[in-house]
Amino acid sequence: MPRSSLGLRIPEGMHDILPNELAIQDQAEGSALDLFNAWAYQKIVTPTLEYGSCIQPVEEEGDSFFKLFDRRGHVLVLRPELTTPIARMVSTRMRGGNMPLRLCYAADVFRYSKSHKQEFRQVGVELVGSASPLADAEVIALACEALSRIGVKGFQINLGHMGIFTGIMDELGVAEAFRINYQEKLARKDFVGIERLVKEGGLEGRVQEILLKLPHLHGTEEMLGQVLEWSQEPSLQESVEALRQVYRYLRDFGVQDKVSLDLGILRGFSYYTGAVFEGYVPGVGFPIVEGGRYDSLYCEFGDDYPATGFAINLKAIIEQLPHSQADLAEIFVFGQDTSKVIAEAQRLRQEGKKVEMSLESLTSGEAEKLATSKGIRDLYCVG
Repeated sequence: MPRSSLGLRIPEGMHDILPNELAIQDQAEGSALDLFNAWAYQKIVTPTLEYGSCIQPVEEEGDSFFKLFDRRGHVLVLRPELTTPIARMVSTRMRGGNMPLRLCYAADVFRYSKSHKQEFRQVGVELVGSASPLADAEVIALACEALSRIGVKGFQINLGHMGIFTGIMDELGVAEAFRINYQEKLARKDFVGIERLVKEGGLEGRVQEILLKLPHLHGTEEMLGQVLEWSQEPSLQESVEALRQVYRYLRDFGVQDKVSLDLGILRGFSYYTGAVFEGYVPGVGFPIVEGGRYDSLYCEFGDDYPATGFAINLKAIIEQLPHSQADLAEIFVFGQDTSKVIAEAQRLRQEGKKVEMSLESLTSGEAEKLATSKGIRDLYCVG
């Protein structure tokens, strides 16, 4: 009985991966993981499903997660990111380990978002147990090298600090509702909406001036002096100095030319507390790299580990890379004697050749036509 039309489709946002696409993904993923390993990051795997109580506290965009129920009625969530599951894993399975921990992963994540399809592949790292600005610089430098290793051209990393935004808002003393509205627009880079909000907010002149300048503060280290002119609040000064130190370490890593300071960056998940960064590439309208420091997340799991990390949207990158052929067979073996065809194919495989054998009796012309259609260069006729 034929399947219904729904049975011939896949759910919205999900995707099949064809051989050519998978070949590119495997190559890119392998390059990234080899690099992570060279920097002493160990690969881990977390479950595709987590309990909602683990994941839901980080939900920021309304009902943005894929949820279902187990047999006992517990809410389950398809992982929308890896940082929180890894925090849960470290706190329950790796507690007491030698810090800092350097962990890496490659996995599919699932979430509803304006900027992402619902299912996409990520590779990334988490550096757990160090509050040093050098740890932030390490993961940013590693993200830059990973993008280069994968083959991404013309990428740009924008680096900011959550503490600077918090400090400025505290200094200005704006109402909570206004602050939330402003923050949402700033995170979306809605500059027109910010201008309208500020000018219609009934704020004094100095406050308006600062709120209108903040989204456009980006560039090199000298730009940070502007922030210190606005406030001498200690926590803000600490945030500026931390960001300054991270940026200087990036010069030592040799990647500072790929990084621009941008005080308008606000990461989407609520756990970010310090340096935050995003990576962009021409032709993609959303970040292909997202990361930053999250020093309070582990407290929710009963630990007090500072941490930092990043995730690369591998699917978005692969869509921009040149297409290549999948790993095709090198030799097509055919003949009239099935036993000899099998034996010859096995012999060639043992020599390290990639071999496809005919499953039917073919003439030389038929074999040549089939091999050509499959992109196989060499034919071997048995008998």
